[in-house]
Amino acid sequence: MDEFDRLEQVSDVEWVLPPHDRMTVPGRIYADRETIEQLRREGSDEAQWSALRQVKHVASMPGIVSAALALPDVHPGYGFPIGGVGAFDLDAGVAVVGGVGFDINCGVRVLRTPLERARIADDIERIGEDLFRSVPAGLGSSGTLRLSVEEIDRVLDEGASYVVRQGYGLPEDLEFAEEGGRMSGADPAAVSALAKQREFKQVGTLGSGNHYLEVQYVERVLDVEAAAAYGLREGQVVVAIHTGSRALGHQIGQDYLKELGAASVRYGLAIPDQEMACAPIRSPEGARYLAAVAAGANCAFANRQMIAHLVRTSLERSCGLDPRDVGAVYDIGHNNAKIEEHDVDGERRRLLVHRKGATRAFGPGREEAPAAYRRVGHPIFVGGTMGTASYIMRGTERGMQLAFGSGIHGAGRALSRKKAAKKYWGDEIVAALRRDGIRVWAHDARGVAEEAPGAYKDVERVVAAAETAGLNRAVARLRPMAVIKG
Repeated sequence: MDEFDRLEQVSDVEWVLPPHDRMTVPGRIYADRETIEQLRREGSDEAQWSALRQVKHVASMPGIVSAALALPDVHPGYGFPIGGVGAFDLDAGVAVVGGVGFDINCGVRVLRTPLERARIADDIERIGEDLFRSVPAGLGSSGTLRLSVEEIDRVLDEGASYVVRQGYGLPEDLEFAEEGGRMSGADPAAVSALAKQREFKQVGTLGSGNHYLEVQYVERVLDVEAAAAYGLREGQVVVAIHTGSRALGHQIGQDYLKELGAASVRYGLAIPDQEMACAPIRSPEGARYLAAVAAGANCAFANRQMIAHLVRTSLERSCGLDPRDVGAVYDIGHNNAKIEEHDVDGERRRLLVHRKGATRAFGPGREEAPAAYRRVGHPIFVGGTMGTASYIMRGTERGMQLAFGSGIHGAGRALSRKKAAKKYWGDEIVAALRRDGIRVWAHDARGVAEEAPGAYKDVERVVAAAETAGLNRAVARLRPMAVIKG
């Protein structure tokens, strides 16, 4: 009997994999039937990983609490499924490399502007062209900020706050960033010299793959109270920045895959595959890995902060905007491991929560949210595709109970990059989007093909499943006008 034969449907959007084999908790998947059927097809394809099997693996790890979770944008990843959440007891649990991945704190920052869609529609070509020239993008791209070894260490320790103090951004940006743009517990000494070397010229660069910068407009407000708190209105132009810790984060992942792989053997931890390399949270190896993750997260915060500065400079040049009028809605990541407090079976507990391709989505009342957002819960950003809608959503009280305050982060892939590149042509995608009124600038045609709208699931279905389950609530639907890709 395979995992799909064991899967039990609880509701239209909730499925449970009961504990079996080495599982100590159930697997719980929040997704519609179409997504489950897609996972079933992928699981039967020997060339693909099985996301459901990965849920089973997470549910078998030492010290996991309540359930191994998969959110509506779930698809296979390295170790944890993408869209996977696992919370671990601090004494009995483990820190898992595959629970964070290689793009540590990849995330999204959204900037709101005073511009209206109608005002800039005829100028979008000029605006997009300026942004394309202003924000370095593409594989191996270099930024204008050159850092010494000492300065790299300060970025890894201080995150976005270091960049703001250098004059790149506004002090209030830090208030509207997860963790204030600086994750505590970072130790630059836990990051290898090679990882730091790879970052010397990459702060303020977009990168490649699924990273993007988009000029969008608010097509529809869906939650009036939350939208007002976030400073959003229909017709308003916003800019979304999606990128992470670049080569530094990837090198941290590679380094600790080896280091924690060896630690797994030393501590007698049986792991289902090498991507689930782990160490006890309280162990020296586990603590060192988490310090490196925090450092990588700070690098990502600094990167998005620098890009936000470049966007403001570009919009000042192309639209005459005062940079102070381009405010941060929020900055939040979706590949992380954080110690948080959660209620479990009526008991308040401190847990290490891994979110892989999932974002923190705390509901109303949590002190971690900016004061201006505390009444409604903080925003999360759900990327669609170059040709479809994206969403701003928020955390809910039910999401706190069901998923440790976690939320979806995107539509989720329907095709692997390799399959998408075989099926689509980048130039044809760019031309088709242009006919739909969406301008695309890209450094690599294959990258566009890999990120074709058809390579992703329907974001409307994913958002609907998250809402139906009560995990997250939609605040606003956004549409792209200009897209910058690596």
